[in-house]
Amino acid sequence: MNNLTILELVTATNGKLVIGNENNTINDIVIDSRKANKDNVFVAVIGENLDGHQFMQSAYENGCKTFIKNASSGIKLNSSDINLIEVKDTQIALGDIAKYYKEKFDIPYIGVTGSVGKTTTRDMIYAAVSSRFNTLKNQGNLNNHFGVPLTLFNLDDSYECAVIEMGMSHFKEIEYLANIVNPKIGVISNIGLSHIENLGSQEGILKAKMEITTNFNESDILVVNGDDKFLGTLKNKNLNYKLKTFGFNKDNDIYCKSYTMNEENLTFVCYIDGKEEEIFIPTVGEHNIYNAMAAILVGRELNISLEDIKCGLKNFKATKMRLDIIKNNKMTIINDAYNASPDSMEAALKILGRYENRKVAILGDMFEMGEHAEYGHRLVGKYAMDNTDLLIAIGKDAKFMCQEAISLGFNKNNIHHFNTKEEAIEKIDELIQEEDVVLVKASRGMELEKIVEYLNK
Repeated sequence: MNNLTILELVTATNGKLVIGNENNTINDIVIDSRKANKDNVFVAVIGENLDGHQFMQSAYENGCKTFIKNASSGIKLNSSDINLIEVKDTQIALGDIAKYYKEKFDIPYIGVTGSVGKTTTRDMIYAAVSSRFNTLKNQGNLNNHFGVPLTLFNLDDSYECAVIEMGMSHFKEIEYLANIVNPKIGVISNIGLSHIENLGSQEGILKAKMEITTNFNESDILVVNGDDKFLGTLKNKNLNYKLKTFGFNKDNDIYCKSYTMNEENLTFVCYIDGKEEEIFIPTVGEHNIYNAMAAILVGRELNISLEDIKCGLKNFKATKMRLDIIKNNKMTIINDAYNASPDSMEAALKILGRYENRKVAILGDMFEMGEHAEYGHRLVGKYAMDNTDLLIAIGKDAKFMCQEAISLGFNKNNIHHFNTKEEAIEKIDELIQEEDVVLVKASRGMELEKIVEYLNK
């Protein structure tokens, strides 16, 4: 991060400098008091479980000299050797500083969202774009109202492009992030069932994802999956920005004609720029062909040569717990435990189904599905029926996977339901055989990576 003065912080946040020197500078912004030091500013944000104001003293003891707090907070620092800025809302202030700071860098900003696979889409785009430009991207899952600003603070003069993933679970959250990032290219991977509990319907999910176009004008570009039932309707609308589509259907701007896939990678033939191109990516799954095509379109819009894009995609590396294939001396584990929805479950189970060895699916609950929970988990039971030999289901709603699979003819002796991952781990050695291929997947809160750790010990 480049230096900012205290005056710039006051200006960006419309805050009040209570004490300190406006000419002093900082070179980083943190919300974790453990990372605070003399050169950065501690912003006392209020999270779901913790109030940052309660950690101001701890940040001070770590050497921090600059603080931003809510004016309404009664918590004070009894020190005269600090810079203290008071604002109306520290969360908004964090975003305001990020918006102010990113405007210092005249580079392309690409916003990425979607119901399923947006992190992998982000990583694919990063792989393609970084073949030509020094590119910033979010680390891990830093994609919310805290994570996006913290990502932008990593910008410095060396960066030539930024790929920013934007997550959400409610209306107006993408709009808030879009107002900070102001992307010139927006990407929506798909519209699935994730967060449907909060958004009511897939139409509601589409509306929320479309907030990425909040500040778009005629020179801006929206890149979408044209095969998606909901996003595909954009082809028939008059939009005040450019629309680019990808998919398997020929009415898209680029489309996949065919592909071959083994256990670790795939090659597909893509029709682009009026000709057929062979593209290799070091991962598996038809859904990743969609992700790669999104990356190709973004790269072409940035005038990156197709050869450079292809080279970048060859070097693609997925974020951890996204289809990580682990081979040990006992089995093959497909660790896709980071998160889950019916759509991503289907994609992962299709990958499992391609293996020749005995196929085991260890699947857990999918959260935030509300009244659609039973329906969604039954869908997964159907997908498991078609792609697995042994189903191990974990969690309250996972029982619907079992019920559906049995109703469709799955041998009930090959289905096991457990209430918790701890119960499953107690029995798992009795169920797993050598040379099995084991898929592990569930929503984040199920923490099924603990099962991966057990299997891989």
